[in-house]
Amino acid sequence: MNDEEREERVTAGFAAGDEGCMETVYRRWRPLVHSMARRSLGDEREAEDVTQQVFLAAWRGRHGYRPGPGGLGAWLTGITRHKVADALEARTRRARAAAAAARAFPALVPRPGGHAWPEPEPERVVDRILVLGELSRLPSAQQRVLRLAFYGDLTQTQIAARTGLPLGTVKSHMRRALHVLRRSLEASSPLLPVPR
Repeated sequence: MNDEEREERVTAGFAAGDEGCMETVYRRWRPLVHSMARRSLGDEREAEDVTQQVFLAAWRGRHGYRPGPGGLGAWLTGITRHKVADALEARTRRARAAAAAARAFPALVPRPGGHAWPEPEPERVVDRILVLGELSRLPSAQQRVLRLAFYGDLTQTQIAARTGLPLGTVKSHMRRALHVLRRSLEASSPLLPVPR
């Protein structure tokens, strides 16, 4: 079997959903995809993310693959270009959000020669705004328990004593609120690390 026949067999297997062929495609084309992403984005971590997104998109969209003049490599290159464009647009959105956060919370932005709060990274300010937004959507009892725990630095027992709620209710509010926050933050910002 010559190289062209082997390539056709791997491509056909990939399109049919053969995981072994997907592995072969990944090993064969990953260096090119990663190199394109790294060159375009200038960031190794982002390039890794884009590389994973490209192969995930290729696997999910494999039924739409139609062999063309450039073959599978050209198809993957096209997906890579789209994913790089998406990553650059997301970077621009994050920069705009960080700039808006800096304007909205000027006290958190360090001044030259001055000492504001410890220097937050713009992304941390954006993360804080996301968390506060999600916190404001919780029922008031859950909001109150979380605010007392995190901003008041109170234990659940202290919260129960301060609010007059039974300790079990405080624990339930805390657990439910954290569960809702985790789900909504994971859905709204895949780049935001959500502790488990």
